[in-house]
Amino acid sequence: MRKRKGNGTYPEKTTPGMGKGVPYLMVLPSVLLLSLCYIFPILYMLYLSFFKWDMLTDMEFVGIGNYRTLFSKTEFHQVLSNTFVFTFFTVAVALCLALVLAVWLNHNSKIHVFVQAAIFTPHIIALVSVAFVWMWMMDPNYGLLNYVLNSLGLPASQWLQSPDTAMTSLNITSVWKLIGYDTLILIAALQSIPKSIYEAAELDRAPKIVTFFKIILPMVSPSLFFLLVMNTLTMFQNFDTVAVMTQGGPLGSTNTLVYYIYQNAFSFYKLGYASAAGAVLSVIVGIMTLFYFRILGKKVHYQ
Repeated sequence: MRKRKGNGTYPEKTTPGMGKGVPYLMVLPSVLLLSLCYIFPILYMLYLSFFKWDMLTDMEFVGIGNYRTLFSKTEFHQVLSNTFVFTFFTVAVALCLALVLAVWLNHNSKIHVFVQAAIFTPHIIALVSVAFVWMWMMDPNYGLLNYVLNSLGLPASQWLQSPDTAMTSLNITSVWKLIGYDTLILIAALQSIPKSIYEAAELDRAPKIVTFFKIILPMVSPSLFFLLVMNTLTMFQNFDTVAVMTQGGPLGSTNTLVYYIYQNAFSFYKLGYASAAGAVLSVIVGIMTLFYFRILGKKVHYQ
């Protein structure tokens, strides 16, 4: 039995044979797996971006030639523009609608619980299946959406068949996919707000609009910030929706950066060029993440 020291405290208990390097040894398998699955592919991509290679002939070192070719192409500029438009429109609309739905569904009645479960359903459905369903609904001749528009006396739309509406069609599909998950996260954030804060606002006779902007919005800002970052990263790397619904068309109006990388790597066998585009994507994602945490992260209210 250990004796107490004069100051009334027990001496620190140590584990026999526990060296300083044991904790590092225990995390080593995870570090190796992370390096193999994430870090090595990134480094190899950067390495390939300085070569011209079609996987059939020998690799030819071209230095920054792939990057020069990349930024000199008008097609790549359009792809970058499409990616930013697709990402920011989808994320902005999804977050705004999710916040409105969360405020509306922040109740424990049976109907609200049912709607919460129903609205989460798109999130658990495979994105490929979602894309096929929306392709049928957006068919210009037999689709459900044009049938509804005609029933209301409105002109039909070409949806995915026209360069003017194809990107908007992809945005609608992606928002529908995101909104369920975002709504439930925000509902959880709303339910964590202490009721005493609402009671204090009622005693002060604060209007609902003031309550929303002065209480609700600041209190759920950590969840909004999390969803903003995650949704932005997800949409920047979106591939399935474009690959299934439009293949980058019509006339390149929906071609995004990830699908452009896929095309050049596995359709045109330009591995070096595709790797350069992948490096650009990595830099953009890194800059966006840094911007969010350095600028927007300061405006987040943590309880």
